[in-house]
Amino acid sequence: MNELLLNVGLAHWKPVVATLLLPPVPMLVLVLLGTRMLFSRQWLGWLMVLAGVAAMWLSCTTALSRALTLGVLKPAPALTEAAVTELKRQPRTAIVILGGGRQFSAPEYGTTTLNARSVERLRYGVWLSRETGLPMAFSGGIGRTEVSGRSEAELAGQIAEREFRQPLRWQEVQSRDTHENALRSVALLQAQGIERIVLVTHAYHMPRSMRNFEQAIARSEVKPRITLVAAPVARPKLGPWKPNDWLPSLRGFEENYLAMHEMLGLLVGA
Repeated sequence: MNELLLNVGLAHWKPVVATLLLPPVPMLVLVLLGTRMLFSRQWLGWLMVLAGVAAMWLSCTTALSRALTLGVLKPAPALTEAAVTELKRQPRTAIVILGGGRQFSAPEYGTTTLNARSVERLRYGVWLSRETGLPMAFSGGIGRTEVSGRSEAELAGQIAEREFRQPLRWQEVQSRDTHENALRSVALLQAQGIERIVLVTHAYHMPRSMRNFEQAIARSEVKPRITLVAAPVARPKLGPWKPNDWLPSLRGFEENYLAMHEMLGLLVGA
């Protein structure tokens, strides 16, 4: 799908299409259509309105976001202490942290900086690097819908060195999405003799990221092929439902949007 959109010059429309297909737009359209139907088929109109409202409510609950992430996306489990210890003994291994976006014109810093998702991934990558002694790479340029400025990787390099005192070894500054993260990171690290990548991103993003990296590795003619280790951040826990899990919240809406975005990406092969 990525190659097709690039070939026809429509890659920049990907964010627009995603916005139209993800909450709350489909629910709002269903409510509007139901309202229109009230004038001709009242029972069908009410059914559509109630369905739209119910879907909008659920799309704002952490109960649904947890179910989608764990039940549909099924991300890899978090690295165990034993797995981290084993990484210390693995030569030619690099930690690759995927960017999650920028925050523009942060007044407290007086400039553009990483958003919260990117910082969370960077923090975990830095922790892993300190625990294992492995070098870090950060992959992230400027998104397709974003204005010009410093890339995510450049911002991450500054934060890693100045605030975490753990500099990056590599910065991949040209990628605009997960597909390009994979292609450019694999090419960069293969040229450096890396044979294993510890991939750091959020749990909801990990399945699509792993698929893109696996495809990028399969397309490469370099031998031996790079192997992948998933190191997800913020993986939800299984546990009993609580009443407030079913109440709408900003957190619930954001988590559901991100989970559904990943499901859509997996579906269309993005």
